[in-house]
Amino acid sequence: MRIPATKLRENLYTILDRALRTGVPIEVIRKGRVLKIVPEEKPSKLSRLKKRDCLVGRPEKIVHMDWLKEWSELKRMF
Repeated sequence: MRIPATKLRENLYTILDRALRTGVPIEVIRKGRVLKIVPEEKPSKLSRLKKRDCLVGRPEKIVHMDWLKEWSELKRMF
């Protein structure tokens, strides 16, 4: 992301937080020259995933479910 110095000054903490969160360097243009703000450590890809609710119920019940009916219906389709 490349921004002028005035935009950095207006939104300093928001821009710095974004760089920390995403790991993407910020390039600041000042008097025709480019300065880079780079986080020391990049965040892991897993930490950027959105948390989603996709499992309803207890996981232990799913492990011990009888899937035989679903598999036999699937075989008939093909």
